[in-house]
Amino acid sequence: MHPTVHSDLFPADRRSMDLVAMPQVTVNSPAAATAGRLMRDPIYTQLNELLRELLNSGEFKPGDQFLTERKIAERFRVSRVTANKALSHLVTSGLVEFRKGVGTFVRAGQLDLDMGRLVSFTARAEQAGRLPTTRVLSFRRRTAGTAPAGVAAALEVSSQESLYYFERLRLAGGVPVILERRHVVARFCPRLTAARVASSLYRLFTVNFGLRITGADQTIRAVNLPAEDALLLGTESGAAALHIHARGSTPDGPLWVEDTFYRGDQYEFHNPLREGRQQNPGMLLAHS
Repeated sequence: MHPTVHSDLFPADRRSMDLVAMPQVTVNSPAAATAGRLMRDPIYTQLNELLRELLNSGEFKPGDQFLTERKIAERFRVSRVTANKALSHLVTSGLVEFRKGVGTFVRAGQLDLDMGRLVSFTARAEQAGRLPTTRVLSFRRRTAGTAPAGVAAALEVSSQESLYYFERLRLAGGVPVILERRHVVARFCPRLTAARVASSLYRLFTVNFGLRITGADQTIRAVNLPAEDALLLGTESGAAALHIHARGSTPDGPLWVEDTFYRGDQYEFHNPLREGRQQNPGMLLAHS
């Protein structure tokens, strides 16, 4: 649910200008090319299109503060009622976001995950025009017997098997979007280091170690982030997230088991359904 952008209502005579006023544009503005459009469309519809064009013009980059309701009204010579309506529509469309007490900001491209195939987070972020980066929060070697309950069984190893454990924070365009905690069977990846897991794991596994990732078994559920995880992800305690518990496999057995949290306001999952075929409700995901 998106917040409503509030405004003071103008007197009735001021509101009436919505019926006849054309948005004011300058010759060099992104809206100039549309200034001569036919007037049969409501002013609100025209303003909404002009604001979308403004967002696409490059004048405002993702993360920039967008025009306020007052500035929209002044720039396009419409009432604040109309400006409020158009701005609220941009919020509900996911093009901008309203931050209470701060203002309205341009949203970066939404990241999506295709649930029907292996997906690289690095490649997906780049496709969305958002620079992928990784912060390694923790890295150590441990035996399976010292790992949390269920890890050894999921990886089908003995309690003496050597594992790597690391935590990573994935960022897209500087915004934290994924918090990952992962155990990896060490014999598949000798001499693994913290520096090496700071980049694409999928590329590391397949190119550097010559492994073939055959898939991942995943369980996905909605959660509210605890305070510690929310702080790392740059959001509020209790914020909505998607928790994925997954096990990745190779032809020679399980390679990793993970618990990963995706910010609910940054990700959407995509699962194409087709007639006559049984669909896999899980997602084959490298997100690396």
